[in-house]
Amino acid sequence: MLEVQDVSYRYPGQNAALALDRLSLTLEPGSLTALLGPNGAGKSTLLRLLLGRITPCRGRLHWRGRPLAPPHRPRLALLPQRQAIQWEVPIRVRDLVALGSLAPAPAGPPRANPPLAVEEVLAMLGLNAVADACLSRLSGGQQQRALLGRVLMQNAELLLLDEPFTFLDPPARGQLLQLLRQQAEQGRIVLVSSHDWGSSLGQYDRVLLLATRLLADGPAAAVRPLLIQP
Repeated sequence: MLEVQDVSYRYPGQNAALALDRLSLTLEPGSLTALLGPNGAGKSTLLRLLLGRITPCRGRLHWRGRPLAPPHRPRLALLPQRQAIQWEVPIRVRDLVALGSLAPAPAGPPRANPPLAVEEVLAMLGLNAVADACLSRLSGGQQQRALLGRVLMQNAELLLLDEPFTFLDPPARGQLLQLLRQQAEQGRIVLVSSHDWGSSLGQYDRVLLLATRLLADGPAAAVRPLLIQP
């Protein structure tokens, strides 16, 4: 279980406003959760806190009742925003997926789920036919699946996805969500930061609406009336 307890964060700067203000939430294994909010709402800040790249100004982050810090950090995997990826790097899909197996394992007991083989992940994601193609030559949906393959190879307990549906058409978005659902059903925590405020929200177990503070937390049907369509 992942716990965020009364967490606040302010980026360096004399007059900087709070990026997160007394945020509290709990995420359980086996859950697929959407993290929604406008630009500047604190979504990426929360992901950076969970990854350990920044430290909260106040509050605590706990994993299984212990501080979210070495040696008690879970194995985390991030699928970053598309603009953070160098798409022109000459790398084959197969090699990109294999890079996930190089992620260092955290201290503690091994994962209950055994690690996957590259060929198994390629088959799972429907990428066999393009396994030896260069990443830059793939469609947007194929590229996102290839990046997800690298994430799956890390055999992580906590999957963090930052705007994974950018430029994807509805069929590709649906396929990616189905894959994420499968990961949650295997006992992982899957947290998706997204601007996708449409009908696909019903596929999540839970929706968090963030605007520096947590404005809503519940099933899509309960949160949807509070959303303002972009």
